[in-house]
Amino acid sequence: MEPWNVLLVSHVIAALFVLAIGPLQILRRRRDRIHRTMGYVWVSAMYYVCFSSFWIVSDGHFSWLHGLSAFTIVTVTLGLVSAIRGNIASHLGNMIGSYIGIAVAFAFAVTVPGRAIPALLATDPASVVFACGLVVLSTVVIFVSLKRGGRAGGPARPDAAAQVSAASARS
Repeated sequence: MEPWNVLLVSHVIAALFVLAIGPLQILRRRRDRIHRTMGYVWVSAMYYVCFSSFWIVSDGHFSWLHGLSAFTIVTVTLGLVSAIRGNIASHLGNMIGSYIGIAVAFAFAVTVPGRAIPALLATDPASVVFACGLVVLSTVVIFVSLKRGGRAGGPARPDAAAQVSAASARS
């Protein structure tokens, strides 16, 4: 396996974001602005993981994980198109299936000896814990920021149209 480099590190970090955001998306009941925004972050990270995998090869050869990446690009795209078209059942199936696929790929990447992640776990577990903690913390910060809606401790500001209407009513 190749040594750690920027591509491999960014691939792993994006995969950790996909793994962290996935349960929030699947388990939250509300399908609102937060779901859409976190969904776009998730889709972007998923595309990055899949496309970047084609430049991460072992001894110059692709593996079954690259086939999974190609399949996942298709399923994530179908899920995104389904959401835009309002076909929620198809959206749900494609996105949950894609999440299960990356969870399987992650389990393989972490447990198979000779791959980069098990080697890093053996030599520098503190870095792994730090990176995972940073990703989880970042995911929580993004989620909480979206939940607060940009409010700074007070009620949400009325939108611009309401402000204009109120101003013209006073005139």
